[in-house]
Amino acid sequence: MQRKAYVPGLALLVALASGCSAASGGDGSTTDAKAGVPKAAAAPPGKYRTLPEPCRAASKDALKDMLPGAASLADADAAKELAGTADLTYDTDRRVGCRWKDETSEGVRRLTVDFERVVSYDPAVSDDDQTKELYAKKETAANLPAPRSASPSPVVSKSPSASASPSSGAPSLPSGPPTGAPTAPSSPPASPSPSNGAGQDALQPRRLSGLGDAAFLNDVSSPSGGDAAQAAGQRTVTVVFRTSNVIVTVEYAAQATAATAAAPDSKELQEQAQALAGRLVEQFSE
Repeated sequence: MQRKAYVPGLALLVALASGCSAASGGDGSTTDAKAGVPKAAAAPPGKYRTLPEPCRAASKDALKDMLPGAASLADADAAKELAGTADLTYDTDRRVGCRWKDETSEGVRRLTVDFERVVSYDPAVSDDDQTKELYAKKETAANLPAPRSASPSPVVSKSPSASASPSSGAPSLPSGPPTGAPTAPSSPPASPSPSNGAGQDALQPRRLSGLGDAAFLNDVSSPSGGDAAQAAGQRTVTVVFRTSNVIVTVEYAAQATAATAAAPDSKELQEQAQALAGRLVEQFSE
């Protein structure tokens, strides 16, 4: 019996061809060796691949408003203060930050800006969904109060009409006090308790609208160490917002250090922190 010749090169070509066919899907998609699933089935990546330069993210005008002590410094010292100090980071495409410190005879102000680009390592979870989950944890940790619902309208009972004819034929009874009788003075309407020039509801920690995809503000006051300064204390306002796969945090703190210094004002700090956050979110829409 004559045996067929065995050709090693031909067998190798057949094996390679079979392997290529097995690695390709019927729809032409290829397998991602790192993720272990077809690319067509992987969740989409986030919109942003890079982050802004944090120490240049805030304008000089905004910094001068938030760091008023810089105006009394020499030009070189003021420029150094307004330049800020970048946070140490090992991956500027994933997380960057910058911080500023302003000292005067009245107190100290600190400003921090932080950018975090979230990346999901689960191929079934998109970067945006991973960002939503991380943002939700930050919001929960802030322990924001539940929004107050409107008070229900009081139910007013209707008194019988004086002109109605009762079925019994008895004369109708007049409603209300007799003519000429003294009436009790009505109580003045209650007004909201002021807090640094605004109502409590306007300044309480809360969720914000119109800032990125979601945002919240936290306002925390705490005593600081040291006699008279402890009475004035410290106030820290934090604004956090997310846009696609990026989370931005603005932290603005003020501490009174002089005995005659006024306590940090919530209204001022909140307005300035929100204004800066509004400028930062615009950089992601450009």
